[in-house]
Amino acid sequence: MDIADRSMPPFLRRRVLPTLTAALAVGALLTTGTAQSTPSSPAQRTSPVVTWAASTDLIAPAATQDRTYRLVVRTSVGGSALRIRLSNAFGDQPVTFGRAFAGLRASGAALVPGSNRPLSFGGSPTVTVPPGGTVYSDPLPGTVRAQSDLAVSLYVQRAAGRATGHKLALQTSFVAPAGDHSADDAATAYTERTGSWFYLDAAVVSARRGTGAVATLGDSITDGSRSTADTNRRWPDFLARTLQDDPRSGIKGVANEGISGNKVLTDGSGQSTLKRLDRDVLSQRGLRTVVLLEGINDIKATPAPTAADMIAAYRQIITRSHTAGVCVVGATVMPYEGWREWTPGGEAVRQEVNAFIRSSGAFDEVVDFDATVKDPAAPARILPAYDSGDHLHPNDAGMQVMAAAVDPGQLRCSRR
Repeated sequence: MDIADRSMPPFLRRRVLPTLTAALAVGALLTTGTAQSTPSSPAQRTSPVVTWAASTDLIAPAATQDRTYRLVVRTSVGGSALRIRLSNAFGDQPVTFGRAFAGLRASGAALVPGSNRPLSFGGSPTVTVPPGGTVYSDPLPGTVRAQSDLAVSLYVQRAAGRATGHKLALQTSFVAPAGDHSADDAATAYTERTGSWFYLDAAVVSARRGTGAVATLGDSITDGSRSTADTNRRWPDFLARTLQDDPRSGIKGVANEGISGNKVLTDGSGQSTLKRLDRDVLSQRGLRTVVLLEGINDIKATPAPTAADMIAAYRQIITRSHTAGVCVVGATVMPYEGWREWTPGGEAVRQEVNAFIRSSGAFDEVVDFDATVKDPAAPARILPAYDSGDHLHPNDAGMQVMAAAVDPGQLRCSRR
């Protein structure tokens, strides 16, 4: 589908589409040399910044051992000294990873020959993550390029009970159902496919000092539901490309912390935003700013919270983020008339919540996604050109205009 020609106004095409074209060219991911920057060269000092992330949840199937996952993720910011974070946040038993590798994906499960390199954990190739725990790998010498397909291969040596991961990856990853194939360049052993990410929940690089990251905290709209799979067309992906190409922006890392079906106040699809804020968002390296787009699943629920309930929760998220030195950009809740759970009462709550987001001054900045995607002739509905067809989730063109509505200058944070 040519979303450039048919689905957005010309001024937005000129603004965001060059980033999409540039993103399609993927260069070498991991160099074979050591990083050039050293602690003894002040002019080249670096700091850690998240380059990819996904929120964790309890995920099916149950944990399975003696298999290798080859997980494909898209970097945002480039840098040196790659580290990955493994999570057993929802596990009820320890998980032992026999080996882990990171390399450049060529196509499918196949890697660019010579790019696949072993990761270590405290100097060991093996690590056991306890129930509820997380662990970072040691820094991997070499560099990672921005906007690259990183393939992280995890050999799960021992596991049982509940598995931790991210269900709606919208990215095909691969499974070798028996044995350790983490070091393989070839795709031969990877006979199964999965649309989820298992255990991996963040990747971090050392970027030039002063480089920061933004976390997009949300539900299925941020998770990318109804965007085209395997094309990186979630709105945070478009934002990452815009930030990468903007020489004025010091924000280059993007962590997508959306969970489909997520709510602000109550658990369901993932823990509530209030519960998962610290783990999924405020723990990310180099974080400067959060873009908060949450609330539609609360508003359309039965029974639904009041606008006052939602506003109190937003204020709590803002306070906790500010205490951590992180700015919060409030994004207005988008229209959903035509969705099966739409009601006039829910619409009234949405309008009251959006009035708070726009005019209260509680947020550091505001992005008006509601105004961006609504149909001027029917403001409670998404404009048909941006509607995926279910009247709740934007299509690829809608994801583009959402990202284009975020001014990179709004992401600057002065709270640290």
